Amino acid sequence: MRNHGAGEYNHYQFAKKRKWDPPNESCSSKKIKRSSNQHYHVPRKWVYANDDYSHCKDRVVFVSYNILGVENATNHPDLYYKVPQEFLDWDCRKEQIRLEIAKYNPSILCFQEVDRYDDLDKFLQQDGYTGVYQARTGDSCDGCATFWKTEQFTVLHVENIEFKKFGLRDNVAQLCVLKMNNKDPNRCGEESQTPGLMSSRILLVGNIHVLFNPKRGDIKLGQVRLFLEKAHELSQQWGNIPTILGGDLNSMPQSAMYNFLASSELDIRSHERRIISGQIAPFEYPRYTSYKRNNMRWSAEESRLATGTKSGTHVKHQLKLRSAYLGVPGSARTRDIYGEPLATSYHSRFLGTVDYIWHTEDLVPVRVLETLSIDNLRQLGGLPSKNWGSDHLALVCELAFLGDYIGD
Repeated sequence: MRNHGAGEYNHYQFAKKRKWDPPNESCSSKKIKRSSNQHYHVPRKWVYANDDYSHCKDRVVFVSYNILGVENATNHPDLYYKVPQEFLDWDCRKEQIRLEIAKYNPSILCFQEVDRYDDLDKFLQQDGYTGVYQARTGDSCDGCATFWKTEQFTVLHVENIEFKKFGLRDNVAQLCVLKMNNKDPNRCGEESQTPGLMSSRILLVGNIHVLFNPKRGDIKLGQVRLFLEKAHELSQQWGNIPTILGGDLNSMPQSAMYNFLASSELDIRSHERRIISGQIAPFEYPRYTSYKRNNMRWSAEESRLATGTKSGTHVKHQLKLRSAYLGVPGSARTRDIYGEPLATSYHSRFLGTVDYIWHTEDLVPVRVLETLSIDNLRQLGGLPSKNWGSDHLALVCELAFLGDYIGD
């Protein structure tokens, strides 16, 4: 997520746009006071599924991580005025990101907001990974990057999605078909309970960074719809293979967008496009409620962008998706009432959840890395910090393949 001028944060909603003024002397003093909290550190802990999946031998540790583009951090100082400059410096942040990733020992990584791909590629190659990159179209220089552990996987197919080709702005997504290598006897991630013999399973991995603009729910919905359509097509082409999707969806839990992913269908006539993603402040609801009563019509162009057809009123997808974090119970200090993380991103104007890992029903989450509590995040005063290299938290889960598989 990148909040281009949204207002004061709270941990579920965006607020109105406001002009940023450089901190005055008193703000600078406050910044110095808060900067000491940037050394405050609470380690993230693994939480485990209630059910026993020790019989599931084939597993992958998956990471989805918006790593905060260097240009975005530079161009939006209002979002990070509480963060000491040393923790915004890319050389510092990339080392923190590398150290953090090493702790998780992931099989697959999906990064968003990547504008220093060569740096990522260099240190991840040294750590045993191979990757692919897709830059955004247009003037923005960031993009998506997907990496996999070279000893564990062989890439069979890569497909990039440039949404601009479909009239859906400059955002991009990636789809990679990966085959598990028989020769890898290694453990699937730190603390994995069962090493598992890597069979020749084939897996589809998707990576997406959805448009930020809260008012363009038609475009956001169109991007996610197209992404899921392409993912389903590719999954079917390769034999209805298991699928993992990660990304920054720029949408809140329990929003219409979230419900579309979870339920596979959405009637756009029941939703105002400007609140599809749930990115709206509480004091704005009366205005939108009035709008809803008076005019819920979508223009032909808005319908076309959202549904793919001018006369369409529904969006559907054929992937039966589940949220990885929803599948593993967590603490009330870190989860909302439905089970999703309370916050995956934090800067001076936003504190909330926009990042997700989704998977098909032939995979099951064995464990997830718990996010930080709201209190812990507020103690920091903002992200990045000494120990976290982005304004987003990495989402990490270990997924096991359900059912027996006969290799080649």
